[in-house]
Amino acid sequence: MSKTSRKKSSKAPSGSATAKKKALKARAPAQTKSAKTRRAPAGKSTATIAKTASHGAASKQLNSSKPAAAAKTGLTEGQKAPAFRLPRDGGGVATLSDYAGRKLVLFFYPRADTPGCTREAIDFTRLADAFAAAGTTVLGVSADSLKAQEKFRDKHGLKVPLISDEQHAMLEAYGAWGEKSMYGKSFLGILRTTVLVGGDGKVARIWRNVRVDGHADQVLEAARSL
Repeated sequence: MSKTSRKKSSKAPSGSATAKKKALKARAPAQTKSAKTRRAPAGKSTATIAKTASHGAASKQLNSSKPAAAAKTGLTEGQKAPAFRLPRDGGGVATLSDYAGRKLVLFFYPRADTPGCTREAIDFTRLADAFAAAGTTVLGVSADSLKAQEKFRDKHGLKVPLISDEQHAMLEAYGAWGEKSMYGKSFLGILRTTVLVGGDGKVARIWRNVRVDGHADQVLEAARSL
C-alpha cells in the first residue's frame, strides 16, 4: 500500500467521528428548543386561565352590585316614608320625626352649585313662604359634603335647609339613587327626584326624572291640595 493510501485511510475514522459530533451538536439545540416550545404553551395557558377567572369574578361582582342598587328604588305613593337622620347645613341633624304632623317636601338633586340644581334650589327658596303658609317644610338633599352644601347656600342665598347624604342611605331609600347614562356610559348616581310626604307620614306624591323649569310651582300646588 502506498504512503498516500495509508494517510487517507488513517484520516477517515477521524473525519467520521467529527461528523458524528457535529450531528449531535446540531440535534441538541433543536431538542432543547423543542422542549422549551412544548413547555411554554402550558405556562401561558395557566396564566391565561387564571387571568380570565379573575376577570370573570370581578365582572360578576360588579354586575351583582347593580341589582342591589336598583332594588332600593321601589318607593311608591301610599307607603310610609322611610325614616332618616342626617346632618344638615348650619349644624345639627334633620330627621323625619322632626316634621311629624306636617307636610314635607324632599327634593333630591345631583350636585350642589351646578346649573340645574341651582335653578331648582332658587325656585324652592322663592316659594319658601308660600310652602310655609301651606303647612309644608321643604328640604334639599344631595350627596355633597356639609361644606359644599353651606357654600352652595351662601353663594345663592338659599332659604331651604340642605341635607348631606354622603353614604346614599336616604337617597337609596327614597328611590333617588340609581343607574344613569351620559355620553354612552352608564354609572350610578343621584336621580333628580321630589317626594311629598303628607302629615300622616305617608308618601303622597313622587316626581321622578324631574324637569326643573316650573317644577317647584307644581309641587306647591300639590302641597296646597293635600
